[in-house]
Amino acid sequence: MRTMRIITINVNGIRAAARKGFFQWMTRQQADVVCIQETKAQVQQLQDKVFYPRGWHVSFHDAEKRGYSGVAIYSKRKPDKVITGLGWPDMDAEGRYIEARYGALSIISVYLPSGSSSEERQAVKFSFLDRFMPWLRALKMKRREYIFCGDWNIAHKEIDLKNWRGNKKNSGFLPEERAWLDELFGPAGYVDAFREVNQEPDQYTWWSNRGQAWAKNVGWRIDYQIATPGIAKTARAARIYKAKRFSDHAPLIMDYDHEL
Repeated sequence: MRTMRIITINVNGIRAAARKGFFQWMTRQQADVVCIQETKAQVQQLQDKVFYPRGWHVSFHDAEKRGYSGVAIYSKRKPDKVITGLGWPDMDAEGRYIEARYGALSIISVYLPSGSSSEERQAVKFSFLDRFMPWLRALKMKRREYIFCGDWNIAHKEIDLKNWRGNKKNSGFLPEERAWLDELFGPAGYVDAFREVNQEPDQYTWWSNRGQAWAKNVGWRIDYQIATPGIAKTARAARIYKAKRFSDHAPLIMDYDHEL
């Protein structure tokens, strides 16, 4: 069986990432699907052919506000169907969810709100989490497999960020956020696919631009491929690509024993 390779990355601006060589890199990775978050662009701003590599299908879900949020999915195989949005007007206006269906498998690019900028945004994040859990539980009842790729803006365990002691009261590592992931990976029945195949420490996907965070690998693992158990069982390899830098996040690359 052919391996299915899925890459997820928060590009922190798709145009900026393109200038840093992201698309030249992407097209050499032998990936089947690439999920992108934080495009920070509207489709009409992406006229350059660099954004439409030959042999790739692409779908976008843009935020209404310019230069903000937005998600995309690039794939070699044309999806059977593409679904944009969760049906929640407040969050759909921010361009946070796009789902591509390939047979009985759905691959999703999702960008959860960050709460680090203000208490108001943390309240928005909690509101999103409160709605997302029952939505995820309902999906699990369907006869489909799901892989949710994206920036979830939560580090789950102490192993998932360097300075965990100093971040217990900070957005992204709050007890309530971590408990939410405990429920997701526990009673709700989803799987952190990365940790199925890589239990190593110091595996981070995001680094602050302050200080020497990148150079010293003082990071957080907040980008995930979260899957239903059937497809999660087929995960074979996972790595974080750091040789070149396209964003303040790094690409998370995973291989599955699955034919797309």
